[in-house]
Amino acid sequence: MTHRTLALLIALCLVSLPLAAAEKQRIFQRVEHHSVESSDGVEIAYYTAGEGPIVLFLHGFPDQWLTWSVQMEALEDSYRVAAMDLRGYNRSGKPTEIESYQRPQLQRDVMAVIDDLGDSDVILVGHDWGGGISWRFAMAHPEKVNKLIICNLTHPSGYEAVRLNMTEEQKANMSYIDRFQSPDAASFFTAEGLAQRWEHDPEIHKEYLQGYERSSFDGMLNYYRASYDQFNPTEATKRPQLQMPVLQIHGLDDGAVDKEGLRDTWNWIDADYTLVTLPGVGHNVQNEAADAVARNMRSWLDARR
Repeated sequence: MTHRTLALLIALCLVSLPLAAAEKQRIFQRVEHHSVESSDGVEIAYYTAGEGPIVLFLHGFPDQWLTWSVQMEALEDSYRVAAMDLRGYNRSGKPTEIESYQRPQLQRDVMAVIDDLGDSDVILVGHDWGGGISWRFAMAHPEKVNKLIICNLTHPSGYEAVRLNMTEEQKANMSYIDRFQSPDAASFFTAEGLAQRWEHDPEIHKEYLQGYERSSFDGMLNYYRASYDQFNPTEATKRPQLQMPVLQIHGLDDGAVDKEGLRDTWNWIDADYTLVTLPGVGHNVQNEAADAVARNMRSWLDARR
């Protein structure tokens, strides 16, 4: 090969590199779409990419599977990442009855997706309502969860302890739960309003907007309505110990889930427990500190393969 030919090849490679990078699609543009019927006949949508041990993501209120895009992209080279649309959201079914959103049924939705994924167990990741479902699913079905990652939703016993002993400030921060009981609470929300926080990123903003237009705002609120009694406990509940390793990531500026609920979490877990707190970060930690959350997930998971 002559020096001239070699120089030409190098030049062509250098020119093509930015083009190749620009052409790479983002994960929400290339995931594989799936749908599975839950135990009550409601269709649950979920999305997958990558190969390897399964990491199943559950979003919170009022969100969509898209919320996990950065973390999914960080893991997909070594893991099979899967993210659900919870019932009421985006492409999943939207039953109208409040009873259809009770916690046992939400856990059965997760079981349906795990069974459809075809593996015996998964790494389960949840935020907000997805975190609440994940904590309880892992307690009820330890054989299905080999590792648990929770973002900004304290252990049910920790959350309950806060509710049992609320200060006036905590009562004010959690008053939204009472407001959501109103029959017309869905009028507080619009697709445009919920998607607004993504306007800085036109591609994902478009996806979010379309997803919210497909969603049921009453369905989202029915999570709070179906569990209202459990948000107002009169005494502490005895719960099963968790049997799998747990990573908990918590933005300390969360105004909806009080950090006081983190106390004693280590007493409710019989495996290794890692707590990562992020000062200056609010409730949507997976978005506000997306890269930090992704790095912590990746290093924690890789160390336990």
